[in-house]
Parts: sequence; structure tokens; C-alpha cells
Amino acid sequence: MSYQIPFSTPSLDQLAQAQHNVVTASQLRARGVPARTVTEHCRHGGPWQRILPRVFLLQPGTPTPEQRLWAALLYAAQNGLVGRRGAPALTGAAALALYGFASVPRLPAVSGVDVLVPAQRRLRDAGEVRIVRTDRSLESRLVRGLACAPMARAVADALAAPTGPGAARELLREAVVDRGCPVRELVGELRAAGLLEVAPVRAALDEVLTAAREGARQRLADLLDTWLLPAPEFGPELRMRGGTFVALPDAFWPEQAVALELDSDARCVSEGESAWVRGCQHRMEYLGVRVVYLASERLEAEPEAVEREVREALAAGGVDPVPLMVLPG
Repeated sequence: MSYQIPFSTPSLDQLAQAQHNVVTASQLRARGVPARTVTEHCRHGGPWQRILPRVFLLQPGTPTPEQRLWAALLYAAQNGLVGRRGAPALTGAAALALYGFASVPRLPAVSGVDVLVPAQRRLRDAGEVRIVRTDRSLESRLVRGLACAPMARAVADALAAPTGPGAARELLREAVVDRGCPVRELVGELRAAGLLEVAPVRAALDEVLTAAREGARQRLADLLDTWLLPAPEFGPELRMRGGTFVALPDAFWPEQAVALELDSDARCVSEGESAWVRGCQHRMEYLGVRVVYLASERLEAEPEAVEREVREALAAGGVDPVPLMVLPG
């Protein structure tokens, strides 16, 4: 025989405490609060106030920044289900402020709250809430108790508003360098939003990715030195003896005929660039060079595994490699 534990609906006091004193009309109705009582409590000078359609603040006075964000999420959810898979999530500047970004206004100064919802939801903007629709599966992260879009998506939505190259550069730099936002996710979100065609965003992204790659190369050089492994040529140009161009790997060990590619897929922001990089890699492999593909995140997350991988590649060397000219990068 199986037994089910009875589900207990939180009381109004418990719900209000969990949601910073912000509740929806449906949540009040589910707890037996008549519509007449809600109307009376929200009259001028009353203890409650309506701050968005069907969303109420159970106190007088100006809502706090956290209450404004709770109201936005609850307005978009309507059924009160916040923070679950597929439920609305904060995005854009409001989400980045919660993530702690210094390149966006702090919460009290955030004007407008973007909320990500499924494309099929029939919702309109209301007050300071702007509805952002997506055809993709909704994912969220709890940040300071509030459901936020993944960092890469929030950055893309923040950049969707017109901005200059300086602001875009600072936001992208903070995301990649300071906050550790995965480059692959960020480039994917910018591509999905069509922002790679926006000149200031593209210029800023190119600059940030170049700086990030230089930082990753320096981190690799430091690790190779720590591991007492041979120092490679960094960023060389490889050509065949007759002068035919082959590739521009991030690192190359001529004696072992081993090349290393860092974030080779993430650095490509167009199909043309991807095709060019793949062509370089295929030429190296065709000419017998052993190519090691690494994500820069692994240099920090699992350096021991990277060390083993590089050691094994250097010990094995290339496969009947064709002699190549190595020109300084």
C-alpha cells in the first residue's frame, strides 16, 4: 500500500513572506480572500496597493527594488508559479544587476524590467514591465531568490537596446573576463538575437574575444611552465616548404608536430570564419600534425586533465608529419 503526503498550501502570511509581500489576484483568491476585500484594501489610504494588473503589494508606500522585480515576475506568471522550469525569468539589465554587474545601473536605478516568457503567452507590457518572448525552452537561475535568465541570454537582451561601442565593450568584457560567462553561450545568444550584425556590438565582441584569447594563451604558457613541458611557438603561421599557407594555431611544437587550438569554435562569430578555422584544422591533420582542441575554461576548471592530455599528445607526436615552415605570429 502506498501513501501520499498531503500537500499543504502556504498561508497568505507565509506566501507574502516568501514573495516580499507581493501576491497575485489568483493567489489571494486561492486563499479565500474575496475580490471585494481586495478592492477595499487597495483604496486610497488602504493597507494594500495594486502595482501591476492583478498584482498587489500588501503594504503601503513605495515598493523596494526587490518588490518591483517580484511584481514583474508574478505579473508574467499570473498563476503564481515562479522559479520553476518554463516559468518566466528576469532578463536584460535587471537580471544583470542581480548578477552583480557593475556595467549596468544598480537595482534602484534600473528603468524598465524585462521578463522572458514563452512565445505563445498572450501578455502585454504593463507599467515598467517589458515582455520578451522566446521560442526556445525557458531556463532560469535563482539569483538572490529571483528567477533570472542565464547570464549569456541576459547580456544579449541588455545589448538589444541601442548602445554605443564603449558601453557594449564594457558589458561584454565584464561578462567574459570578470563573470566567467562561457564564450560559446554568449556568442550563440548574440547570434540568435541578430546582434552580430550590429556594428558596435560586433566590434566590441571582436575586441573582447581577442583579449580573452590572449589571456588564455598566457594562462596556458604559465601552466606549461609549471608542468615543466617544452615551450611551444605561440600563434605562429604554418606554411608548407613551398610557401602554401596551412594554419594559424594558438600553439605549435615543431619537433613533436603537435598543435593546440584554444576555443576554436567560440572565436568564430560567422559561418565564414568557422569554415576558415575548420579548413586550417583539416589541413594540419591531413599533413600529419596532431591537433589538441581545448576550451579555455578547462585551464581553470581541470588543469590536471589538461596536463595529461597535452603530455600524451607530445609523447605521441604527429603521424608521419610533413615538414612545415614555422613563421612568428
